[in-house]
Amino acid sequence: MKKHQLAALERLADKRVGREQIISPEMAKSLCQLSFELNRQIGVLLHRSGKVEQVVVGDFKGIMIPRLGAVRGTGGRLKGLRLVHTHLAGEAISDEDLMDLLFLRLDLLSVLKITGEGLPERLYSAHLLPVAVNGKNWAYLEPCHPAAQKDSFADFIADLEQDFARRQTASQVDKGQDRAILVSVSTEAQLRAEESLAELSELTRSDNILVLETVLQRSRKVNPRLILGKGKLAEVMIMALQLDANLLIFNQELNPSQLRSITDYTEMRVIDRTQLILDIFAHRALSREGRLQVEMAQLKYMLPRLSTRDDALSRLSGGIGTRGPGETKLETHRRRIDDRLARLTKELELVGKERYRRRAMRRKKELPVLSLVGYTNAGKSTLLNTLTHSNITAEDKLFATLDPTSRRLRFPHDMEVVVTDTVGFIRHLPAELLKAFAATLEELQEAD
Repeated sequence: MKKHQLAALERLADKRVGREQIISPEMAKSLCQLSFELNRQIGVLLHRSGKVEQVVVGDFKGIMIPRLGAVRGTGGRLKGLRLVHTHLAGEAISDEDLMDLLFLRLDLLSVLKITGEGLPERLYSAHLLPVAVNGKNWAYLEPCHPAAQKDSFADFIADLEQDFARRQTASQVDKGQDRAILVSVSTEAQLRAEESLAELSELTRSDNILVLETVLQRSRKVNPRLILGKGKLAEVMIMALQLDANLLIFNQELNPSQLRSITDYTEMRVIDRTQLILDIFAHRALSREGRLQVEMAQLKYMLPRLSTRDDALSRLSGGIGTRGPGETKLETHRRRIDDRLARLTKELELVGKERYRRRAMRRKKELPVLSLVGYTNAGKSTLLNTLTHSNITAEDKLFATLDPTSRRLRFPHDMEVVVTDTVGFIRHLPAELLKAFAATLEELQEAD
């Protein structure tokens, strides 16, 4: 690129646009002339204030929009930015342009069609809709010449934001409560896939998260990078925008690469089923042993994801997934986490020895042991309370019981047994939790 062309790009970045216009006629002319001279598409990202946030230079076929996470928009539900870029082959808004509009939640995406002399011929624009019309989540504005814009862009975007606000059913809920869309991609039969998603819904509600919508996609093969295909993921993002969701929960365990890819595409907080269960356990664990077990499981989950924490895990800070070890441990060095895991292992070994000692005392007294085993929230704690006239916590929630509790039950003729309430089972329980709760599961081995 020549020196005068670089200077022209710098001048373009210094220009401003009035709040009433999508783009000024002067900027549109400069953009088209420079694009025509370079034979490359050029775009500008414009703030609602009219300031140029970025100038993007592509090739003849398209432009690559950089991540907008660091760009501060003023939008509420929308990004607060609009993209205006040139097309060199005489085409209007393409499917790729619409995907950018959807994925980036732009206020507006506009295309400048260039004449054979390198001047602006037509301005085409598209925007998102609060509710899909005829299956489409976007609509087009009337094409016009940049010098013939009639309507106020500032008024248009203010009205559009109000339309989104009126349509969002989540606007009346507590803004401190997470509002989630649940996503499941399954290769199983329809019934089993629906049962698994229903279970995820119950887990989510048990963690005091509002479920706004569920998305189930059955597929022969799961997308190895994004779980969903790009088109389906775009639909989920539009759904999140329309419902004011701030969290995506996937029914599959996401590896570090998938977590980064999905957060890069959606710019939303993303967690998986494993982290949701870990968060519930961290919130419910009351005993010292339970807290140690949960912390160990969380650290083992975090350890392979440290390399992706800059973006993906940073979106978890201050909310779900940060109970227990806490945000500071997400940022510690791998060696420090390894050291902490070693200490936790030793402490749990001591706890295990104490449990063994208590079980040995029960054996000496020749007290039979009955363990209540079953699916989580099946009523085990309620049954224990009924049998032994106890008052242990019993709630209509998954994993209300995390710490085994034992009570004596007296039968006629002076016979006594020990009844133990145990942690409930669930499908696809994370391997980290199975290992961490080995000491708890030992109670089952001692049952008569």
